[in-house]
Amino acid sequence: MMISRGKTILLWVFFLAIFSMAVFTYLDGDGTLMWMYRRGVKFIKLKIQMEDWIDFSTWLDSRFEFANTEPKGMPLTEWFDPRLRREVSTLTSWGAPIIWDGTFQTSLLDDHYKQRKVTVGLTVFAIGKYLDKYLKNFLVSANTFFMPGHNVIFYIMVDNVSRVPQFELGPLRKLRIFQVSKEQRWQDVSMMRMKTIADLVESQIAHEVDFLFCMDVDQVFQSSYGVETLDESVAQIQAWFYKAEKEDFTYERRPESAAYISYEEGDYYYHGAVFGGTPLHVLNLTRKCYEGIREDKKQNLEAVWHDESHLNKYYLLHKPNKVLSPEYCWDYNIGGSHEIKKIKLSWMPKEYYEVRSDD
Repeated sequence: MMISRGKTILLWVFFLAIFSMAVFTYLDGDGTLMWMYRRGVKFIKLKIQMEDWIDFSTWLDSRFEFANTEPKGMPLTEWFDPRLRREVSTLTSWGAPIIWDGTFQTSLLDDHYKQRKVTVGLTVFAIGKYLDKYLKNFLVSANTFFMPGHNVIFYIMVDNVSRVPQFELGPLRKLRIFQVSKEQRWQDVSMMRMKTIADLVESQIAHEVDFLFCMDVDQVFQSSYGVETLDESVAQIQAWFYKAEKEDFTYERRPESAAYISYEEGDYYYHGAVFGGTPLHVLNLTRKCYEGIREDKKQNLEAVWHDESHLNKYYLLHKPNKVLSPEYCWDYNIGGSHEIKKIKLSWMPKEYYEVRSDD
């Protein structure tokens, strides 16, 4: 029996509707966010294989619409008073707070972020001898002092998973371990972490945390490193240069380098051992730094302080919303200072002859 043209069209519409419902049910069952996440991962892998950064701004705008909502902070005047530490600089020239102990109201900030149930991520690399020498002290102290009372995810990058130290995680803490390849030179480990962090933020971290810090492993937490440090873009003043003139900063001074900063430019010398912000900001920072590193390599150049030089160039062009005082990353070798009231994080002894040797 012949089917009329109209019935044929209706039949096709019916089958298309059934097919669409099946696809929708599959996606909904697996979670729309997860489906988009997996599709994004395939795209990321393609980009990694190409080993080139391209403009993903439009794609990222739509993708981050489905990521954790990045919480808005309290108005600065409600929790921060720059007049409480008159002996030090507490505001940048562009109006960002410089966080010193005693300038902020801890209880107000804690209540604000607890109500919003924020999750803060912390990445750290422990490669080669750095793993055995520093990782346990870093993790144990971070477990106690990093964002106490708030949800935390530690992202640990190692070259040997079997040597990750065992310790008991505190409440509200999670641990993610990733195996990464060991570069031949420690300089390459330092520089390639920018690419690794960017890839990990795109594929996973952006969907799990509201804020993210990236730190070096050869440090130990001394006291509460809390939510007063959170913001969209956070930079750390390098302890050895917090009183220095900008002409004395160890920026990359060769004009041919992508990290170049002239003697007339500069705000602060920022430490590559601590930086952070929202996942999108950290993604932009690490992507730009890696891009600069690759540009230099094409010219057989290597910035004087490697990824830290590129980080300083990034913050020169993109001013941070919050700057952390040297109390948040102090070196005891500097000696005593009446300005340093309460150390939050300190450098461990830099025994480079041991951890950077090939033996």
